[in-house]
Amino acid sequence: MAGITEATSMVTSYFDPATKLIYAIGAVVGLIGGINVYGKFSSGDPDTSKTAASWFGTCIFLIVSATILRSFFL
Repeated sequence: MAGITEATSMVTSYFDPATKLIYAIGAVVGLIGGINVYGKFSSGDPDTSKTAASWFGTCIFLIVSATILRSFFL
């Protein structure tokens, strides 16, 4: 029983750094997406809104997935 309790505490101790890592990855993806959308907007590309929506969706997915994983396991 003590082994299971120790394993559970070890696994749950990884969630805070992993959540922060996912948030940092989301921030980097957001910056890259913003630069990409700005480049398309500046060049007059007609599918700028579709590109912006896909990058925004990616960032939202990363944030929501980190929150959901945290709520499931903690």
